[in-house]
Amino acid sequence: MTERTTTPPAAVTADLLPLAVTALLKGVVYADDAARWPAVVGAAAQVRDYVAVLGLDLFLDETEGYAFLRSKPEDDLDVDLPRLVPRRALTFHVSLLLALLRRRLAEFDATSTETRLVLSRDQLVAMLQVFQPPSSNEARLVDQATATIKKVVDLGFLRRLRGEEEQYEVMRILRAFVDAQWLGELDAHLARYRESMEER
Repeated sequence: MTERTTTPPAAVTADLLPLAVTALLKGVVYADDAARWPAVVGAAAQVRDYVAVLGLDLFLDETEGYAFLRSKPEDDLDVDLPRLVPRRALTFHVSLLLALLRRRLAEFDATSTETRLVLSRDQLVAMLQVFQPPSSNEARLVDQATATIKKVVDLGFLRRLRGEEEQYEVMRILRAFVDAQWLGELDAHLARYRESMEER
């Protein structure tokens, strides 16, 4: 994979910090955001100091090209603070799709020289259907898979390609949420998923 290089501004100006923090508080900032990405990279140290008082930490990956704010572990906080970045309870199907996408991304990185993994809606549906119990109601299974895909898009781990509604890019930020250790244990996770589905 070609390493992404970013040249931060020569000097961090007072204007960068408000722009960077405001953008990050709204969500993930990607390297293709020409207006906000340079501010986040250029003011990274100042952003970390600023958000630390809010119980937040900056996660910045210049190689993969994304940055976001996450809550610090409670053990690292001196005082009890309300969570500004809420935890989201994921459904079984959403968790399953995220696991499958993370494995597919790892396989893609190991075998391809491309930087963007793009999957069709049919490919995503097929990935999920492997783990669905047998059913005569094929339409229902497809509808359920489509709803799961939409939720993963809403979470920011898939992005529809412009002008190609049936094509989705797997966002590399997924690597930050499903780590290498979890990926190494994926077979065990998937075995438990299968058992859960059989019990349903």
